[in-house]
Amino acid sequence: MKKKIGVILSGCGFKDGSEIHEATCALLAIDKAGAEAVCFAPNINQRMHVNHLDGEQVPNARNVLQESARIARGHIADLHTANADELDALVMPGGAGAAMNLSTFAQEGENCEVNEDLLHLIEQMHIRHKPIAAICIAPATLAKALQDIGVSATLTIGDDAETAKKITAMGHSHENCRAVDCVIDRDKNIVTTPAYMNAKSIGEVWSGVEKLVDAVVKMIS
Repeated sequence: MKKKIGVILSGCGFKDGSEIHEATCALLAIDKAGAEAVCFAPNINQRMHVNHLDGEQVPNARNVLQESARIARGHIADLHTANADELDALVMPGGAGAAMNLSTFAQEGENCEVNEDLLHLIEQMHIRHKPIAAICIAPATLAKALQDIGVSATLTIGDDAETAKKITAMGHSHENCRAVDCVIDRDKNIVTTPAYMNAKSIGEVWSGVEKLVDAVVKMIS
C-alpha cells in the first residue's frame, strides 16, 4: 500500500498563495518516491490578492481552497477534514500564502497566529511521531506551530538573517542551507529546505525538494 503524504497548499501563485514550482516539485517528488500525495487547503478567503503580471494588489476576493485546486487539478479537500491517522507525513510548500493564509507570519512575524486546523494537524502528526516537512518560507509558519505545542526544532529558511532571527525568537535553532539541500532534524522528524528563499532556478528548487521528500519517505520507513 502506498504511503500517503499530506500536502498543505495555500492558494495558487507565489505572491499570494502557494509557490507553484515548489508545490509541483513536491508533488512530483512524492510520486517518484512511490508515495501518494493527498492535498489539503483551508477553506478561507485569501488575506490579499495579487496580479502576478505586475505585482499589484487587486480587490477581487479569492478562496484559498478553490485557488489551491488549480495546482491539485481538483483533487483536494478542506484542511478541516485532514486526519493525522490517515496520513504518513506532511509537506508544506512555500509561497507568500504559507506565511499569509496558513498563518499571519507575513504580517506579525514571531508573534503570529497559525491557522487553527493546521495547528491541530501539526500537533497530531507530531504526537504520532510522523514526519513534517516545510519548504521555502513555510518553515516560519511551522516554527510558530511547533512553539505553540511546546516543541523546539532545527529548521532552515536558507540564509536570510532577518527571517532566521524570527525563527530563533520562537525558540528554535536555525541552520543556514543551500537551495539544493535540506536540513533534517531526526529527533523531531522534521525536514526543511530553502527553495526560492535563495534558489536561482527551478532546478535548484527541485534538488532541494527531492532531497526533502526522500528524507521524509525514509523517516516513514
